[in-house]
Amino acid sequence: MSETPAPEDDVTRLVESAQRLGIELDAADTERWLAAMTREDGVETEDIVIDETAGVFGHRVSMLDFSARDLARFRAIGAIVEVTGPEGVAEGALALSGSAAQSKIQTHPGDADFFQRLNIRAVSRAEACSVLAGLMRDKAIGFETGPTYQFIEAKWSSYPFDCVRAGAPQRKGAPISWRIDEIRAGELGVEVDGTPTTLRWDELASEPGWCKLDWVVVDPERHRLTNASNVIDVTWESPDGDIVALDGYLDAYFQEVYLDAEQLPTFTKVVQHVSGDALDHYVDQLEGEVRKYLDAGHANYGKAAKRMYNVFRLTGRHLDAAYVRELFDEPTTMLYQVWSLIGTLENAAAPGSTVPVETVQAQTDDLVLTVVQALDGVQETELVAALLKLRSALEETAEGGELAAEGSVDIESAKTQVVNLINNFFRDRLTAVPTIKEYMDSVAAAAR
Repeated sequence: MSETPAPEDDVTRLVESAQRLGIELDAADTERWLAAMTREDGVETEDIVIDETAGVFGHRVSMLDFSARDLARFRAIGAIVEVTGPEGVAEGALALSGSAAQSKIQTHPGDADFFQRLNIRAVSRAEACSVLAGLMRDKAIGFETGPTYQFIEAKWSSYPFDCVRAGAPQRKGAPISWRIDEIRAGELGVEVDGTPTTLRWDELASEPGWCKLDWVVVDPERHRLTNASNVIDVTWESPDGDIVALDGYLDAYFQEVYLDAEQLPTFTKVVQHVSGDALDHYVDQLEGEVRKYLDAGHANYGKAAKRMYNVFRLTGRHLDAAYVRELFDEPTTMLYQVWSLIGTLENAAAPGSTVPVETVQAQTDDLVLTVVQALDGVQETELVAALLKLRSALEETAEGGELAAEGSVDIESAKTQVVNLINNFFRDRLTAVPTIKEYMDSVAAAAR
């Protein structure tokens, strides 16, 4: 899927096109990135690259976009989110994923997204599932709250049938979200055709499904809040050495940067079982998400752009990728972080949260400054007003009762304003490039 290095005139045209759209694209940096993407010999083309200085590793394409600048911070958060178990039973490899793994180009990442490969050695699959159920539960309860974190929820197993939970319909096969009180109790209640039914944590273990844990994390030095999540890809290693994904599919490794080089043996042992068509499957999955975020009902051109960048860099569309990667460094893209942080603030200000209200208020004030830096004119005035209203809304939410409902409306209003600005920025700049617009049109047409 590689292409020959882009001629200088191609890069020149790309820079000129970007400038016409108000995008600052450095020609020398672009040429270096393109050369690294297309080089066919030398150690940099090995599938996995190890940064011995930083002690991290990952696919060579992922490593090109990673900066070790905030590595200590991410490792500290990793200690909160990583699922661990008894030596000889559970072994793992923890990685950054999403925008956090592309910190060299995405200077305003929304969340701290982690991905963990967790391999469990057991006599049987049933035993491995039982071990996983205990490890997930112990992690959530053991890290419910602390000076720098607040647990939000877990995704564990899926609904075994259509049902209603707290008045909301749930479809069979959809992932189940668990609050900490439900995890502690080991059960939650639903209704099936009006009849109360109990779903029990341990009884659902045979089909763990999509495993994910979420926290709000406080950076004590920066007084900053971050949503931190860990998606766990769990495998069972049998006594014969066979390795099987408990959810039926072993994830690929094209967008991860692993935080501890000493976990390379576990990573290597597990990923050798990744399907040979993993790249094609990964690209298909990404394009499905692009299609979703281009749809009018779910329009989020910022999320679509992030996924298109990954598609382009993995399928040889390197000039398109070079253009999109520059968009992430534009001042307006700071609003993507604002949009994400509004949700983080909402979680942190929820009734019962142990996150200090002063931290929530300080973070909201920082968002106002971010908007002032990114915008001007009427847009700045309107969004600053919305964020100031958000500050009051968060305080109302923390107090609960009727005020919480009023606060939720203001929070959603602020989110809507921000996402509209993000959509306009990315849509206008993506569709202005003919090759990217053609790609977007073709992906959207495939859904019809």
